[in-house]
Amino acid sequence: MPLNIVFAGTPDFAAAHLKTLLESEHRIVAVYTQPDRPANRGKSLQASPVKQLAQEHDIAVHQPLNFKEAGDRDALAALNADLMVVVAYGLLLPQSVLDIPRLGCINVHASLLPRWRGAAPIQRAVEAGDAESGVCIMQMDAGLDTGPVLVTRRCQLTPEETGGSLHDKLLGLGGPALLEALDKLEAGESQPQNQVQDGITYAHKFSKVDAAIDWQRPAIELERTVRAYNPFPVAHCGFEDKGKEQRLRIWQASVEETETTLAPGEIAKVSVDGLWVACGDGRLLHIHCLQLPGKKAMTLKDLLNGRADLFVAGGRLS
Repeated sequence: MPLNIVFAGTPDFAAAHLKTLLESEHRIVAVYTQPDRPANRGKSLQASPVKQLAQEHDIAVHQPLNFKEAGDRDALAALNADLMVVVAYGLLLPQSVLDIPRLGCINVHASLLPRWRGAAPIQRAVEAGDAESGVCIMQMDAGLDTGPVLVTRRCQLTPEETGGSLHDKLLGLGGPALLEALDKLEAGESQPQNQVQDGITYAHKFSKVDAAIDWQRPAIELERTVRAYNPFPVAHCGFEDKGKEQRLRIWQASVEETETTLAPGEIAKVSVDGLWVACGDGRLLHIHCLQLPGKKAMTLKDLLNGRADLFVAGGRLS
């Protein structure tokens, strides 16, 4: 029998799971998402991807700031849902909300719990150099991603994995895993497994500050930072152009094992094949693709065609 589901989520990752449910036998009775936020340079309010998809399907949308008001909890209870499915909603739900649906609330989480509980498991996995990731469908409790796991799907990370590519990989795992969990819940065959207490880590929310390149760090850590924050917010450092400090965005890089005695941030070599910069461990970060302010991402070959004077051996990045 199809389940009556309340869906709660906000970004693209959540919208893709909502789409999976809309294409299934189950019925979405309402959608919860974060309030509209200012976006772009005009700062006009923009609806979340989840809200946009819900409106396309004429589904009622609720956007409470939180569930502290009794009226918001009453509105949820009035939906008489069998289950709430939560995907990157952005709110930590209290037990009083988790207890409202008949079957409780389940969460699609983009890591192999208890590895990377929290807001940014995809970026943190790449940044840490994890060899494996995956998706867990979890029965929610009042803790932060601490509930028992219903379904697990795993995948390997490649040496070239970026935040964007891992996002897409986990998206492909999440939809089928969610439907499997719903089938088990519907049939009364779910067997939740408590999370182990070893290996717990927290994926704290990131900002542009996390993507800033500190040349004092080892080259391998900086290469992972470049991959983790591609395509957003993109790793960056400073450089000087005509006496002004500018921001250089780094889209693709690799580690050059050659040792150097140059100071961290000093440019060792510039060619059509890239830009080599000294790091804190005496190795070089080889930058393949970068972006100047107001320009598109480009290779060094393209950059040198127009601005051969911009980066030279012996120069510095900050």
